[in-house]
Amino acid sequence: MEMIRLQKYIADCGVASRRKAEELIKQGSVKVNGSIVNEMGLKVSDRDQVEVNGKLVRPESKKVYIMLNKPSGYVTTVKDQFRRPTVIDLLKDVNERVFPVGRLDYETTGLLILTNDGDFTHKMTHPRHEIKKTYLATIAGCPSKEEIDRFESGLKIENYTTSPAKLRIVSKKENTCVIEVTIHEGKNRQVRKMCEAIGHPVLSLKRISLGNLTLGDLSDGSWRELSRNEVEALLKSV
Repeated sequence: MEMIRLQKYIADCGVASRRKAEELIKQGSVKVNGSIVNEMGLKVSDRDQVEVNGKLVRPESKKVYIMLNKPSGYVTTVKDQFRRPTVIDLLKDVNERVFPVGRLDYETTGLLILTNDGDFTHKMTHPRHEIKKTYLATIAGCPSKEEIDRFESGLKIENYTTSPAKLRIVSKKENTCVIEVTIHEGKNRQVRKMCEAIGHPVLSLKRISLGNLTLGDLSDGSWRELSRNEVEALLKSV
């Protein structure tokens, strides 16, 4: 095995994404050959002994790619400090150690990918790749044309301005409506904050597609492995 950066090695072991692996290193949770490493840049190979939180880790020989229809009430992490249920709890028959690609917040449902492929995760989550994400949201009230124009042109939220987005009204009721939202970013709770910014808070939110991958008829809490063609198509979309 060639010499690779420690954070990539940890991701290839299916422990966490490369970004999360960097956090683990900074926290002092990683040892290489018995010594704690907390600085970026160290390179390792399969001849080195790498431990994360006291456990020896090795690169996964089989790469797996899973699509989960995440239900509400699950956190998108491998472990949760407050002992809330995590998306990993839904993967009872998966033998490989996998981690989420990006995240959906606690209440948000829908399409989530999990894998043990660190390179795939890096490509799918790096900000410069701007992969398309589409959601169905039930919101309070119904936005006007002016509000939709503001939403699509970019909104000032906290310390950033959102990139151009799409909003389409799917159906209307007396006090609510269902909208389809497409964004190319992945800021924390971004769709919820954008809807709040135009005066129409989200009541429920579901991600229905990622790139050219759609949730289809996968039921709540269920998962399936992605085909080779689906993985390749996702990588091409970035």
